[in-house]
Parts: sequence; C-alpha cells; structure tokens
Amino acid sequence: MSFKFSIAPQMQDSFKGTGKLMVYITLKDNRQPISFSANQDSTWVFGLNVKNWKKDDVLEIDSNTSWTSTSNWTLNNIPFKTYYLQVRWDESKIENRAEHPHSMSTKVVKLTNEKSQEISAEFDKDGEKSTLVEHDLIKKFSLESQVLSEWWGKSTSINAAVLLPSGYADNPKKKYPVCYSIGGYGSRYMRVNRIVQDSTTQRWWTSKDAPQIITVFLDGYGQFGDSYQLNSENNGPYGSALIDEIIPEIDKTYRTEGTSDARFTAGCSTGGWVSLALQLYYPDDFGGCFSYSADPVSFYKMQLINIYENKNAFYNDNSIERPSKRNTMGEPEFSIKKEVQTENVEGYTNSYITSRNQWGGWNAVCSQRDKNGLPMPLFDAITGAIDPIVAEHWKKYDLLKYAQENWSELGPKIQGKIHIWMGDMDNYYLNNAMRDFDSYLRSTTNPKSDAEILFSPTCGHCENYSIRTYLEAIQKQMITKPKQY
Repeated sequence: MSFKFSIAPQMQDSFKGTGKLMVYITLKDNRQPISFSANQDSTWVFGLNVKNWKKDDVLEIDSNTSWTSTSNWTLNNIPFKTYYLQVRWDESKIENRAEHPHSMSTKVVKLTNEKSQEISAEFDKDGEKSTLVEHDLIKKFSLESQVLSEWWGKSTSINAAVLLPSGYADNPKKKYPVCYSIGGYGSRYMRVNRIVQDSTTQRWWTSKDAPQIITVFLDGYGQFGDSYQLNSENNGPYGSALIDEIIPEIDKTYRTEGTSDARFTAGCSTGGWVSLALQLYYPDDFGGCFSYSADPVSFYKMQLINIYENKNAFYNDNSIERPSKRNTMGEPEFSIKKEVQTENVEGYTNSYITSRNQWGGWNAVCSQRDKNGLPMPLFDAITGAIDPIVAEHWKKYDLLKYAQENWSELGPKIQGKIHIWMGDMDNYYLNNAMRDFDSYLRSTTNPKSDAEILFSPTCGHCENYSIRTYLEAIQKQMITKPKQY
C-alpha cells in the first residue's frame, strides 16, 4: 500500500507541516474509522512522524515506510478482504486534539486487498471545535494564571464554564453555594452545553425543584493530557492555580457564599478521582466531595496492576495479558497492552507518555520529569516492564497511602465530607482499589471515619451519575447537616 496525500486549499492557511500522520483501518462500516477506539480488535492505527511537509506539496509514502502500529501485520499484508480506511493529521504536541486548529482528516475510503493499493487522499476536514452555547445561565470564565505562566515561561490561561442557578437573576442579594464539577478524562468546560441542549435536563434545571447551586465546570486541558487539577512535575501547578487563583476569582465575580463549607467537588471517572483528591489534599478548602466511579484510588490496584510489587504492566504472574476493560458480565473488551500500543502510535515520541490519552495522562501527573522535560515512563512502552524508581514517585498521588499516612491530621478535617459511589462491576476494575480504600476508612480511629461509600452490585462505570444526581446529593447534605453549610 502506498499513499499520496495533499492539503485542501481551505485548510492550507493553518497548516504548519510537522506533525503526526495516523492511518486508521476498521472492519466496521457504519461510522468513520477515526471515531473508533483503536483499542478494539476490529480497528487498528498506523502512525508516522512527518517533518517539513509544505502545504502545496503532495506527500508520497511508499510501501517500505516504517510505521508505528497496533497490529501484528503491515500495510503490505492486510489480512481482510474488505475494510475501511481514514487518515488523521495532528500537528499538536501540547494541545488537546479536539480543539486544536491543526487537526485534520480525510474522507473514508472503502478498500479490498485483492490488489495493490495506491491511495490518493486529501485532508479536507477540520478537527472538532466546540464553543459554549449562548444562554442566560451559562457564562464563560477565563483567567490568565500567574503560577502556570511562570511555570511554562509563557502566558497560560485557564478556562471554565459557570452554570448559574435559575433564580440567580431574580435574587440579586442572595449568595449561593458552589460545586466544582470535574468531567471524565480530557473533558472540556464546554460539556456544560449538554445541560441546556437536553430538554429534560433544562426543564429540571430551570424549575423550582432544582438545587440553587452555582456549578463551575472545570476544564480537562493539560499539556500532556488531563491535568487532574493537581500540582505535578510535568503539567505544572494546576492545584495551586485552582485554589489560589480560580476559586478566589469565582468568589469575587459571582455571588458565592465564599466559604469552604459551601464549596463542593463532584465528578465521575477522572472527575471522581479528582473530586476526592481535591478534598483530601485541600481539606480546608472544600465542604464535601461527591465522587463517582473514581480512577484507581490506590496503586496497589491500578486497575489490575500492583505497580509497587508487579514486574510487568501488560502481563500478570501467570503470563496472561491483563485486560483493561470488561463489560458488566465480566467479558474482557481490550487489554492494557493494546491500549498502550494505541497510545504509542498517537504519541509524538512514539510512546504513550506523549499520547495525551489515559495512560499518558496518568503518567504525566504521577511521574517525575526526565532531563528532556518529558514524563518518565512508569513502564516500558513496548515490553510493559515496570520501573520501580518511577513507581516510588507515584506514591505521593496514591490516595489510600495519603489517607493512611496523614489520618491523625486529615481525619478530623474530612468528617462528613466524603461521599462515594462505585459500581461493583466497574468496567475498568476501579472497584478493586475503592474496596481497599473503604476497608481502610472502616478501620480508622481518632476519628472513626464517617465516609459514605456505596457499592452497587452489577453496576458499571459511571452508571448512576448525572448533574442531577450530584447536585441533589449536595442539597441533601446542606439540609441534613446545616452546621456545615
């Protein structure tokens, strides 16, 4: 298989010419290949770094090109009679792809392997770019962060969306509690749009029954993936930016109560982990966390990996490939190895550490920085061998370890503040670590933890989660524990 790629005239103004070329192949025929996860067995991706491609030149790639890929076959030996192909171009290194102006794709091509293929394709589609909808109750918040700008040596801004309660305009003297909402991995602040775009949710939010709570939708942007809203050696001081810059400015700009007792965190998946982590690391700044299906709260059970004791991330002690995702009946859907292979293709260094996806994001938050300014890998990108020196550094982000080591001081500060929901058949095995976290909190003394942790049998990832769920839970806490409010 060989290729001839060109850039459509309307795309050339923003084209820079150095980036990642990714060829997606799938057996599915009902959607674009680039919309599928290449972790799945029926979709594969091949990646190639390209430099200095001039916008009006045709890029020719022959059959001898060495690709990074997720498959055990080559583009000269595709083992399928009929398949679908689409190509994506990504020039970004530190931007989230979904909004980056230099992300482009070709049309979908249906192919067969009955003869050699020379594919001519034009990049004529922009990457998805989302904007906030216009609505009286939605406000964009943007702040140039001094701490992040100093860290990165350039102007760095943080965005968020503020969803005002329905009675905000009619009660000009009333002050409101605030919930800081954190989305799933890489979610942007524009997810607030769903509230007003879904007619059922909008009717509820504008009704007299909806909690009168200001909701701030934090942005999942990070230089190496989701920032997780915490200070890290690779992403920079996002935790300090939130606590010392964003929250004070939100309190100044909107009519908030302005006290920690009336300030909450909530989220699912990545947001579940972040909401809990913020409550633990900054216990004096928040009055309660509402965490759903949190990412691994202990790295003794990082999904199915014990990063401190296991030798390999991809294979268990019986040399069986570890699954990363399952359905709620327990049937595995894809492995950690396949997931990391996909991220290796997406990373501009041909490694998951620069993929800006899940394993790369975790790694950037928890690992130390190497001499080249990149996150040190927890495990080898190809073999899966775990680096014990890097694993040791991850301990500072192990929420179970943090609670255990700081309980005498932390425990009294988080009484009445921990609310957690977890499906006991979480699709990513996250219930395993949460069970250990729950067991520890049940064993605590001085004080005895009053954390509320609910496990729902047979339920999967984020199954019982919505904005209504967590805001009504916050409202209930304010009613039942008025002294905290």
